[in-house]
Amino acid sequence: MFPLTVENKHVAQLLLSTGTCPRCIFRFCGVDFHAPYKLPYKELLSELQKFLETAKDELISEVPNPPPKKIRLQELEDGIDGMDNLSQNGEGKISIIEDGSIASKNSNLNVCNVCLGILQDFCEKEFIKKVCQKVEASGFEFTNLVLSISFPPQLSVREHAAWLLVKQEMGKQSLSLERNDTVQLKEAYKWITHPLFSEELGVPIDGKSLFEVSVVFAHPETVEDCHFLRAICPDCFKPAKNKQSVFTRMAVMKALNKIKEEDFRKQFPCPPNSPKAVCSVVEIECAHGAVFVAGRYNKYSRNLPQTPWIIDGERKLDSSVEELISDHLLTVFKAESFNFSSSGREDVDVRTLGNGRPFAIELVNPHRVHFTSQEIKELQQKINNSSNKIQVRDLQLVTREAIGHMKEGEEEKTKTYSALIWTNKAIQRKDIEFLDDIKLVLHGYLHFFLKQNPATLKSLYMETLEERSRTFAL
Repeated sequence: MFPLTVENKHVAQLLLSTGTCPRCIFRFCGVDFHAPYKLPYKELLSELQKFLETAKDELISEVPNPPPKKIRLQELEDGIDGMDNLSQNGEGKISIIEDGSIASKNSNLNVCNVCLGILQDFCEKEFIKKVCQKVEASGFEFTNLVLSISFPPQLSVREHAAWLLVKQEMGKQSLSLERNDTVQLKEAYKWITHPLFSEELGVPIDGKSLFEVSVVFAHPETVEDCHFLRAICPDCFKPAKNKQSVFTRMAVMKALNKIKEEDFRKQFPCPPNSPKAVCSVVEIECAHGAVFVAGRYNKYSRNLPQTPWIIDGERKLDSSVEELISDHLLTVFKAESFNFSSSGREDVDVRTLGNGRPFAIELVNPHRVHFTSQEIKELQQKINNSSNKIQVRDLQLVTREAIGHMKEGEEEKTKTYSALIWTNKAIQRKDIEFLDDIKLVLHGYLHFFLKQNPATLKSLYMETLEERSRTFAL
């Protein structure tokens, strides 16, 4: 069933005559159910033309400026070859079909003056297949995906112009049209393309998926559509270090919410001009959210730092705990990079025994993410066989939240240190009686306790104090 009603006919005829595509007409007529948008474009156009069919002897063209006037069918036929646009202000393209109804000239090729072709060429199965071929060739492992679409910011300006046009026309009929009454372009695009992507790739579209496919559109021909807004609302367009242009979608939307309707109409045509070319796809990217691997490590070497030891650009030691573990994970997960964290750290010349120190590794943009428990055990064994300086245990995939719990435990856990001490003379019990009352983990307070120690203990620790500050659990 065709979604428009008699009440929509005036607006639909106006929009089509000014170069708006059928799907955008649905959006501005408030069609908020999915089925009509999913119909093939040619079928939509044909149905819309039937809906707007008029008498063969005359055709009414309604445009906001100049005022509406009657155009004889014969007059249109005589002048249609040389009339691509009704005016330089963007009143749009208009042509006729054999039965006299309104349609875009070369309707399957004309570019929508609102969506710039997004809801035309880029909703077709042919385009969906090309994107899916890129996804499949990326080498990522995924069971669902989230689709991220980036439209050029000038689309918001054109939508605003079309909305003001429709609002004005509806006002003449004592009807109102709020911004929320129209269907957003991104919503309509999702309604059409999500089922097609899901069918082509064989996986569901899931907004919580860690695997993201992003498609970025651009339209160089209309890139200056936004520029007048900067002169009227300069505070909305502030340069940012990580942005190539100040004309971001958020900045444009902020300006459109501030600008007065009359000021907008003076600066931008309502309806917007019909462009010559459709949008172009400037980027199709695939990315997978980080995955986390955690476990415990023991360190047996007294010549191995936890992380790479580099001072003034010079590497002091050949390897580190971080590298001995992460190198294997990077290879197996096919990740681009990693971030290593642990529950505390130890000095380069301190071993880590017992149950080991908890650690976690964030693997950035991994291409492989699904592993069985047996594969994880084999990976752990591979790490352990690769070096006699470390061993890992309890290797497992964890969530991001689990990393937070590990860091919380760092504040509460206790450590046990053992040390062999020798002196020039025997230490008597009375020399170390003060240690019986100390039950805290000390950090930075060593000088305070040395004042209470016998001279032999003080001389023993002075060299250590000069080298570095240490933490002692006594």
